Amino acid sequence: MASIIASYVVTPKEETPKGLFCLSESDQMWRWSHSTTLYVYNDNNNVNVNVNVNELVQRMRDSLSQILVHYYPLCGRLSWTQGGRLKMDCNAKGAILLQAESKKTMAEYGDFSPNDDATKDLIPKIDYSQPIEDIPLLLAQVTKFHGDGNAIAIGTAISHPMSDGVSSIHFINSWAKLTRGDALGPHELPFLDRMVFTASSLPALRRFDHPEFKPPPLVLGRTDNIEEQKKKTRAAMFKLAAEQVQKLKQKANIDDSESKERPYSRFEAIGAHIWRCACMAREHDKNQPTLVKTVVDVRNKVNPPLPKNYFGNALGSTVTSTCCVGDIISEPLSYGAKRIREAVERVSNDEYIRSQLDFVAQQEGMDKIRTQFLEKGEYRANVSFYGNPNIMLGSWTRMPIYEADFGWGKPDYFSPTAVSPFDIGIVAPSPEGDGSVVVLLCFQIQHMQSFIKHFWDI
Repeated sequence: MASIIASYVVTPKEETPKGLFCLSESDQMWRWSHSTTLYVYNDNNNVNVNVNVNELVQRMRDSLSQILVHYYPLCGRLSWTQGGRLKMDCNAKGAILLQAESKKTMAEYGDFSPNDDATKDLIPKIDYSQPIEDIPLLLAQVTKFHGDGNAIAIGTAISHPMSDGVSSIHFINSWAKLTRGDALGPHELPFLDRMVFTASSLPALRRFDHPEFKPPPLVLGRTDNIEEQKKKTRAAMFKLAAEQVQKLKQKANIDDSESKERPYSRFEAIGAHIWRCACMAREHDKNQPTLVKTVVDVRNKVNPPLPKNYFGNALGSTVTSTCCVGDIISEPLSYGAKRIREAVERVSNDEYIRSQLDFVAQQEGMDKIRTQFLEKGEYRANVSFYGNPNIMLGSWTRMPIYEADFGWGKPDYFSPTAVSPFDIGIVAPSPEGDGSVVVLLCFQIQHMQSFIKHFWDI
């Protein structure tokens, strides 16, 4: 149990622009709640074990006030408008920085499993029952572990309409850089103009089918996904050594003509492996339809490309073609890898990405477009459900997630703390930087042991 011992409202150190701030259709597509991440810093690796936690928090307050001059939208507030859309007001109400102390040692938290109540104790708690206009867009919590010297955790919560994972990681790494006393270069400052990534003002001349917005397959014989939503899930983390990653890539690239020109990536190979293991663990009929949903960073895929420091959501949603479970299991690993590649390549086309933005803009309401994030105990029949018999996959392999050095050294552990409570697999680099990867999985408990058995059969 962590106790909050101090709470600070942090506003920009200088005067910042006020008024309404443009949100793109990509910002509107995703759940309106916060994305949360956890950084854990082991006392043994701290660059200065004599640093006082109180002093660190003060430095973080000062540097946060500085960086919010550039990231001033994070000090504003959201509100609802017509059709379930959001608008954003730059009113400088501020971000929240919390200081906390835990009654547990770092070891007592175990592996900091996402969705675990103990892990959630280390991130800011947000009351979503209050009006959205009162909810901060950025919160952070610094927690000192009990009896562990200077070992600490830093939990962050950033409103998803404000930024995707790439933008959030860039912001946190920049904040850390200021905290440890370094200056930010011009290329590290955010590009805030989201008008460069909005829908066209005229109807698109060519439309696409956009399967990513259609209901995914149901379990054969079912008319809705409510029963699957109610099944209990749990999160688990697996570490694949560099040799195991390479073995999966070799399996995916054997006897595949397409891969000879461009070998399947580690995400495509590991993603296909996760999909196959999920299909085997669930023991469906071989004719059961299944697909994978994923998202793609499209900053470099639109024309002209978005600036690398574009701050916002620059994500393309995509799904694989619908496949039969029997084919995913019996065909070579390249079969699933190819379907994942095809899905990613669909949103690697400027015309398709712009069409997706136009499609969202033309919707009267956002209920069937916006990605829902249901907590267990909340069930909706009209939600596009990507759990059983489907699965969601995400890749963080190219994100610099271990660069958040606040003057405490680089983190020993990083992870999102709240992932979809339904079936999802996230592939991320390991902190060692040796080619190994971490797979974060949330999966139905009744199938988890079978999944684990198949997962390690590489």
